[in-house]
Amino acid sequence: MKRYIPNALTLLNLLCGTIAVILAVNSHFIAASIFVFLGIFFDFFDGFFARKFNVQGLLGVQLDSLADMVTSGLVPGIVMYKLLLLTVDVPLEPVNEWNDAMSWIGFKMPWIPFIGLSITLASAYRLAKFNIDEDQQTYFKGLPTPANTLLIISLPLIIEFQNSDLMNAIILNKWFLIGLTMVSSYLLNSKIKLFALKFKSYGFKANATRYIFIILCMLCLIVFQFAAIPIIILLYISMSLLDNITLK
Repeated sequence: MKRYIPNALTLLNLLCGTIAVILAVNSHFIAASIFVFLGIFFDFFDGFFARKFNVQGLLGVQLDSLADMVTSGLVPGIVMYKLLLLTVDVPLEPVNEWNDAMSWIGFKMPWIPFIGLSITLASAYRLAKFNIDEDQQTYFKGLPTPANTLLIISLPLIIEFQNSDLMNAIILNKWFLIGLTMVSSYLLNSKIKLFALKFKSYGFKANATRYIFIILCMLCLIVFQFAAIPIIILLYISMSLLDNITLK
């Protein structure tokens, strides 16, 4: 029975991601974010229980990547697409009849928002590389897709809950979103070594970077709320780079 638990959790991740896709397409960003958080929660614990029960296998690895492709690949691409759509001057008119849906006459589709889907393509490429890279057992090479997803979905959450005209103006700036899309796509497939939150032991000396990072994350979330998520991602990259220098 234990050997089915990790895969069941992975499928729950996929289910949450699928629901998040539907919600994001309909611009229900808050609800989509909730299901993304749930999906990432299940994604973390499927690996945890696979290691705990010693039931790791090729099926689980492939299934995990397929689920991540939806929750942490497709969803952030759609969210970025929808955010970029808010910055262009050509609104999409709602389709009320089947004939309208099938007609190309007078149809207008701005191309800039599609740049946001670069995140989905970069995520797919990263997940494919991860599956064949045997080195990434104790660390990540490039930004993990769940971390990148948290960065992207934090944007509508900041707009909704932070109530800051300055942050809203920055986030809803077309060039900021395009720039973030390019940086995000690069980080996903960069060669930067980033530490993984996997504990082989719980001693402080062996896990000092991880414990300090977790404490700083909690403090940032308390002080900055959802605006803390981009700060945490920057902190994650910075601490990883510092850790790499220290190890050398």
